[in-house]
Amino acid sequence: MRKVDPEKHEERRQQILQAAARCFARDGFRGASISEICAEAGMSAGHLYHYFPNKEAIVSAMTEGGLARAAEHFEQMMQSPDPIRAFIAESTKTKRGLIKESLVFDVLAEAGRNTELADILRRHTLALRALLADFLRKAQVQGRIDAELDAEMTAAILMAIIDGARTMLIRDPKLGKGDSADYLELLVTRFLASQDSGQSV
Repeated sequence: MRKVDPEKHEERRQQILQAAARCFARDGFRGASISEICAEAGMSAGHLYHYFPNKEAIVSAMTEGGLARAAEHFEQMMQSPDPIRAFIAESTKTKRGLIKESLVFDVLAEAGRNTELADILRRHTLALRALLADFLRKAQVQGRIDAELDAEMTAAILMAIIDGARTMLIRDPKLGKGDSADYLELLVTRFLASQDSGQSV
């Protein structure tokens, strides 16, 4: 039996994910076909199916990669002199990597019609929220934010606020991204501020 080279396997897998991301960004999740992704990746459908059985599996792999990067970012932010400001700065950056903002919203819309995709997004959201809640608990131990806040609920609200801020710029592109980031920072710091200090984080 032919042995699989793990390094080459992962390289081809990432090649497919990058190609799919370009196709999704160009044509949307529904519009991008497997044949188009294969052409973009420079391989046959039979070859691609060795790695991913369908488009949903590709999105699942993208979200898993996103979670791994998020875990690294939270770890880095916790090591910074001011973890909360580092979190706000990271949250207001343009999306990087495979999952672009436009793709996120496209997949969210498609999830209303696709139960498998909806399950993937729910699992991703729960995992990301758990990472953020853990980050907030560590910040509470450090005295950086209000210790009375429930970390799980705070994480859910912060994710809703950040997602809402991104959709706001899509709804009205005339709003300045810099200005919206400043107001987002003000809102979040006031929300998280320790009640004992009487000051913003």
